[in-house]
Amino acid sequence: MTKKIVITGIGATSPLGGTAAESWAALLNGESGASPLDHEWVARTQLPVTFAAQAKVPSSEVLARHETKRLDPSSQFALIAGREAWADAGSPEADPERLAVDWATGIGGVWTLLDAWDTLRERGPRRVLPMTVPMLMPNGPGAAIGMDLHARAGITTVVSACASSTESLVNAYNRLQSGLADVVIAGGSEAAIHPLPIASFAAMQALSKRNDDPATASRPYDITRDGFVLGEGAAALVVETEEHAKARGARIYAELVGGAVTSDAYHITAPDPEGSAAARAMIAAIHNAGASLSDVAHINAHATSTPVGDIAEYNALRRVFGDLLEGIPVSATKASTGHLLGGAGAIEALFTVLALSDRIAPPTINLVNQDPNIPLDVVTTPRALPAGDLLAISNSFGFGGHNAVVGFRSV
Repeated sequence: MTKKIVITGIGATSPLGGTAAESWAALLNGESGASPLDHEWVARTQLPVTFAAQAKVPSSEVLARHETKRLDPSSQFALIAGREAWADAGSPEADPERLAVDWATGIGGVWTLLDAWDTLRERGPRRVLPMTVPMLMPNGPGAAIGMDLHARAGITTVVSACASSTESLVNAYNRLQSGLADVVIAGGSEAAIHPLPIASFAAMQALSKRNDDPATASRPYDITRDGFVLGEGAAALVVETEEHAKARGARIYAELVGGAVTSDAYHITAPDPEGSAAARAMIAAIHNAGASLSDVAHINAHATSTPVGDIAEYNALRRVFGDLLEGIPVSATKASTGHLLGGAGAIEALFTVLALSDRIAPPTINLVNQDPNIPLDVVTTPRALPAGDLLAISNSFGFGGHNAVVGFRSV
């Protein structure tokens, strides 16, 4: 028998705010998290892109000093978001052997890895920290949450580029359906605002180069879009069976109705321009929800603001919904948050949950001249969603041809 799976807690630290509530309020207010990078290494390394969407609240203002010293920034963000989500869910007294973590990252502890390499070259092997490997490993963020909350039903880490944390939610859903856990903390984190990733993304023409105006640099669907804005942070969702949630009297934000994962097998960085595999992921997610295409009332799009990515996603959406697409409000929230890479799907899933809970679709900022080849109904100011039973999907697509889609239903 298919179980109902629900969201009972949310947490985030993002370029828009230090909590989920602060991030959501700033998003609805049309704010941008992008700003110039005020670090000496920007000029020293002669970066062609000098801005990013940095976490609004530094981890050092939230975590204890010993935690920031022993955790890579990606794990610091994860711990902050995980703790907030857990507290928001009411800090449930879950059986540790029935509590799991499904976490994600796109890159892992890049700051730890590259700082350690600099230390080795400049100061020798005796000065490399003994915690370097535990800090840089991609499963570090999930492990940090698991140890903090005593989760013993399993800790899984997904590394599927920018589709990673949406895939972690799909895994959480499947884990709960299989009966292997009662509660799962799912989400993703990223902390890759470092000269090497910036230089690399810029070299492949993936980043916006609007150094003179960072706040308007991310402009999904705009005819002048020229790339994404690199972001950082984390988002976590507490996911549990409805039976478990109701037994403890938990507040329920929304129902997680399933998801799907596919792959393009097309190109290591470019999406399939026809969007066929991305379309299959959307269709499968909606089918797994037991819904029809006409039930979809809102879409949080991947929408990175790259010239080829936005049109490929539109082609996939048109392939799925046909003429129905004209009546579905679409939000592209990376315009405000920047692109959190492995954490992007989680923060966008969180925004989708809140859109259903609050009955409001968040705005897409910086859209001035919409590309006529992408005639979507883009939400540019907060828009009320209708009453009744609503279904929304959140899309994530990543380098390597990874596609992941999750669906949520209002309660």
